[in-house]
Amino acid sequence: MNTLLFDLDGTLTDPREGITRSIAYALERMGIAPPPSNELVFAIGPPLRASFARLLGTESDIAVERAVALYRERFADVGLFENRPYDGIDEALAKLADSGARLFVATSKPQVYARRIVEHFALHAHFVDVHGCELDGTLEDKRDLLDYMIAHHGIAAPRAAMIGDRGPDMRAARHHGLAAVGALWGYGTREELLEHGAQALCEAPEALGESLGNLRPSQTPR
Repeated sequence: MNTLLFDLDGTLTDPREGITRSIAYALERMGIAPPPSNELVFAIGPPLRASFARLLGTESDIAVERAVALYRERFADVGLFENRPYDGIDEALAKLADSGARLFVATSKPQVYARRIVEHFALHAHFVDVHGCELDGTLEDKRDLLDYMIAHHGIAAPRAAMIGDRGPDMRAARHHGLAAVGALWGYGTREELLEHGAQALCEAPEALGESLGNLRPSQTPR
């Protein structure tokens, strides 16, 4: 593997406090009593608009966009820093980068926020680039994001892997022929990751090198 794509939320950093509090803020501003924070963790990782559609019980673009705008009122200044890198992730990234692999961030979070978070926690030194969606939702589907990144950076899919903690990460990787590695320290379950195509599961950041090295030829996309 000479190219490694990393999800951000639930893989590089734990954003639980900032995301759940910002969702609750948006719901309250819309006159809706938010559920307990532990019932909002499903929204960590997947595209935000889909999560708000589920919470609001509507497909109304107007209502969903209103919720997203309110969420960003809080998240842009406060919520994005209510966050912390996972233990061992900095060291794991350094080892992978030192091995000669190119590292990228591939997140469904808006790129403008993703860059600020990666730089705030001094993780940017390990990455060639940080990619996310646009504020209007363009590239929010991770399959579309990976399609753009593969073309933009000349990524050879058979020699690349996507590391993430949720089903959409695994699905996007398999869609484009990348190896799919599930991060069990994040918010997706073992069952979710396997259901969506994970070819390897990793228990902790420090085990990433071993998990990637143990991918058998039959598991590696051709």
